[in-house]
Amino acid sequence: MALVTTTEMFKKAYDGGYAVGAFNVNNMEIIQGITDAAGELKAPVILQVSKGARAYANHTYLVKLVQAAVELNPEIPIALHLDHGDSFELCKSCIDGGFTSVMIDASSKPFEENIALTKQVVEYAHDHGVVVEAELGTLAGVEDEVSVEADKAMYTHPEEVVEFATRTGCDSLAIAIGTSHGAYKFKPGTKPQLRFDVLEECSKQLPGFPIVLHGSSSVPQEFVNIINQYGGNMPGAIGIPEEQLRQAAKSAVCKINIDSDIRLAMTAVIRKYFAEHPDHFDPRQYLKPARQAVHDMVAHKIVNVLGCDGKA
Repeated sequence: MALVTTTEMFKKAYDGGYAVGAFNVNNMEIIQGITDAAGELKAPVILQVSKGARAYANHTYLVKLVQAAVELNPEIPIALHLDHGDSFELCKSCIDGGFTSVMIDASSKPFEENIALTKQVVEYAHDHGVVVEAELGTLAGVEDEVSVEADKAMYTHPEEVVEFATRTGCDSLAIAIGTSHGAYKFKPGTKPQLRFDVLEECSKQLPGFPIVLHGSSSVPQEFVNIINQYGGNMPGAIGIPEEQLRQAAKSAVCKINIDSDIRLAMTAVIRKYFAEHPDHFDPRQYLKPARQAVHDMVAHKIVNVLGCDGKA
């Protein structure tokens, strides 16, 4: 099976009451861990690459690694997606370079500017058989090159979604309902609560339309504790409760983005490994359990959060 777009994935997810996992990739071990888990569970999966990942690993390396994963997992649909494209030129480069889906994030711009840039990307993408994710509303937090202060975050206005989707022609829409980028999503002592009223109203305004949630890592405390135990310093790292994400996945949310949880799992395992094996220096020795940690994290998300196991 070749790389696919997300169109059929999202249709099945919307009708089936589950979401497809979109996991950020930066290197071989992360790609292997994600696709091995998805392959074992017969789950569709989206491998997404940020601008920062392209700068780190190089576009060509990442595409070739993803193509290898597709070849080794012929029974599951895999899409290659640009996460948080911030310009037409970046989106065009990914479209021309083999991606099957791109996100243009102009959510920080005024409404009309967001529409204009999104429409430009949509027209080019659709001419090349690629689908487009856009964003309305602004998430707080820091992840790769995306950084928004909490007081600048803004919930999506449901009354704008129909006009935006109609005028841009986008294929899916990321909305802001209280998720946040990075591992420090909320102040310690606060109770995270997604705005399901905003999600419900957006769904009513756009029936059958795929909704996307960014910043949806849960920041498992077991990994935060391991990191801190073995020399890390991550006080107050808090994420989105998994039960809230599962509730969202049962509605119009067809794609849930997860990045920080993978980073935390890998870092925790590697820190612990170094402490327990101070004489080891072969990267294969510590990257093997790190890859397994990615596999286990993704498998957990597929079954317990996304509900998309067996949906390939």
